[in-house]
This record gives sequence, structure tokens and C-alpha cells, in this order.
Amino acid sequence: MAFFQEWSVQFRTYNKNIRLAFVANIFSQIGMGVFMVVYNFYIRELGYSQDVNGQVIALTALATAIILVPAGFLSDRVGRKRVMIFGVIAAGLVLFFRSIVEVQSLLLLSGFSTGIFTAFLQVSTVPWLAENSGLKQRVHLFSLHAALMTAANVIGSMLGGTLTDLFSIVTTDLMSIRFTLIIGSIFYLLAFFPILKMKEKRKKKIKQKQKINITGYIKANKLGFKIIILFAVAQLLIGFGSGLVIPYLNLYFADRFQASNSMVGIIISLGQAATVIAMFIGPLVVRKVGEVRAVVYLQLLSLPFLLLTAYTDNLLLASIGFLFRQALMNAGNPIQASLMMSKVDDSMKGLANSVNQMVFSLGWALMGPVSTSIVLRYGSYWGYAHVFTITACLYLIGSLYFFFVFRSLKRTES
Repeated sequence: MAFFQEWSVQFRTYNKNIRLAFVANIFSQIGMGVFMVVYNFYIRELGYSQDVNGQVIALTALATAIILVPAGFLSDRVGRKRVMIFGVIAAGLVLFFRSIVEVQSLLLLSGFSTGIFTAFLQVSTVPWLAENSGLKQRVHLFSLHAALMTAANVIGSMLGGTLTDLFSIVTTDLMSIRFTLIIGSIFYLLAFFPILKMKEKRKKKIKQKQKINITGYIKANKLGFKIIILFAVAQLLIGFGSGLVIPYLNLYFADRFQASNSMVGIIISLGQAATVIAMFIGPLVVRKVGEVRAVVYLQLLSLPFLLLTAYTDNLLLASIGFLFRQALMNAGNPIQASLMMSKVDDSMKGLANSVNQMVFSLGWALMGPVSTSIVLRYGSYWGYAHVFTITACLYLIGSLYFFFVFRSLKRTES
């Protein structure tokens, strides 16, 4: 009861802007959850090889990596709400376009465009939440936000797999996937309405001289830039590991265990449901050991389960390994976001968040083709075993780096 009361009290302290942001991101994440589970199968159903899947994922991540920093600057300058509205409308229309095109060049182009436009909502949400909350609220707020986003992704994943199988009863496999993707794009567009209701204080107009004085801006914010770079290195290592495995989990279960679309959707959804539970536990871990140690401990605890998934040939064990890895690894993300937002000035929050996400996306962009090449060369067992093992090594290095760099920063703050 104390646990539920704590979260209930926290939620009641959040203003209308935060609640509307929750609703908007729930809609967008349901839409992206549908695409995450189904789109790889769509490309395969069109008759393209797994290499094309790798190229689409790499281009999407590369586009996000390219645009995140400019989008972060834009968000800091013109306002979060405007940037989010533009991103939701543009991304929703591109997702609809992706649902109907079949030509390979258009698949690649629309994948790249998706990475561009989804970044505008992605880069503005965390700073928006930070600016509408107090310092004491943030660990709980970011954990709740991440939990709700993950829960929405669960709904999207389950919806994607289930709708595809239901539609396949009355139409072809290709058309059933297409109808499901169209529904996913509509969910994404629904995020426009709660964003429209948000109220944002107008930014003060910046003088022309200030706009072009980049050198002065960097000198005035040396500490902020230093902290952003330190966080970026940690996130880059995790992004490299994640990019090898996470985009292909649906193909992993389908290739190694011949799981159906519905089964894949259920497994991935359960993994995200486990993440939701772990994110609520995150603040309790922070109270016991502090923010930095909480992130490191959760990430390190995920590694044995990652290796279990890599080497088992039993679907039940693979699913259990996936569930615990997913929950433990992702539970530290909101804690890390809260720590980063507490370290930088409001004027740099958009930039800090965008750089952090940019390097993560860069890892996905660079590692996507590597992962597909390894699997194609070594097959569905040893191929995935190799990439999962490499990911475990990168996670270990990233976690140790985070601990040794940020434990001193945390002491300074205390």
C-alpha cells in the first residue's frame, strides 16, 4: 500500500502539461509498437532479403542521429510544443506512406524520413517533462514516463501481431500486414490532439548577435558541454550493443524457433511489460544505492540473461532470458535521464537530450548491417549467439565506464 500511495501522491503533483505529454506519447508509442513488430515481416513478405531490413533500420537510425542535435537546438530556441506538433504530423504521414509502398528505393527513403521526423517528438519530450517538474519529482516522473511509454509499446506490439493474424484470415499475408501498419500510423497521428492542448510559455526573443556567437555560447557553458560529452560516450557504447540485437529480436524468435507473428508479438510485449514493472522499482533502488549505482547494478544484472538468450535452443528459456534482460537493462534509462537533466541548465536540456539520443541512434545505424551480415554468415543459431555475446561485452564496458566516470560527479553534487 505504501508503494502505491507513493506513486499516487507523485502523480497528483504533475501538472496538465505533463499529463497531456503522457497521453501524446502513449498514442505515438502504440503506433511505433505496431511498426516495431510487423515492419520487418512486411519487407520480407515483399520478397526482399534480410539485408534490406538491415539497410532500412540503419538508415532510420542514421537519419535520427543526423537530425537529433539540430532538432534539439530548434526545440531550445522555438519551443517544445511547435517542434512536437511538426514532428507528429510529419512522422505520422510518413508512417502511412511506408505502409503502402513496395519499391525498395522508396522503402529506404521512407525509413530515412521516419528517422528524421520521429526525432522531433523524441528530442522534446524529456526536456518538456523536466521544465514542467521540480527536481524532487524527476526520478519518479521519468520512471513513470518510461513505464507508460513501454506499456504503450506493449499494446502496440500485441496489437501488431494479433491484427496481422486476424486480417490474414480474410486476406493475403501481405495485405494483412499492410492494414495493420496503416492502423499503426493512425495511432501515431492521434498524438497531435493532446499536444495541441499543451500550454507553453513563450521563449524570450534572442538578439541577432547572440544567435551567431556560437564560440561565446560554448565558452559560457563549458561545464554543460563536458557533462553532455561524458554522458554521450556511455550512451554510444550501449547504443552499439543495442543496435546489434534489439532491432532484430522479432526475426531472432521467428528464425531460431519458427515462432508465429502472434507469438513474437506476445513475447516482445511481455518483455516490455516486465520493463514497466522494473521501472517502478527503479526509484526504490535509487533510494538505496544512489542514481549512478542504480543504473550500473541494473545493467550488470541484465548480462547473464542476455547470454542465456544467446545460447539456448529452448523457446521458453529464450523468452525468460529476454524478459529479464529487457526489464533490467531498460529500468536504468529513466534514472540516467533524470541524472542528466539535473546536471545541465534549462537552456541546454534539449541539446543534452538530443546528443544522448543521437549517439545511441548512431550505434543502431552502424551496427545494423553488421548484425545482419553476421547472422547471414553463421546462421540462426551461431549468428545470433555471436551478436548477443558482442552486445554483452559492450554493455559491460559501458556500465563500468558509467560507474567510474559518474560516481565522482555524484559525490560533487552531494
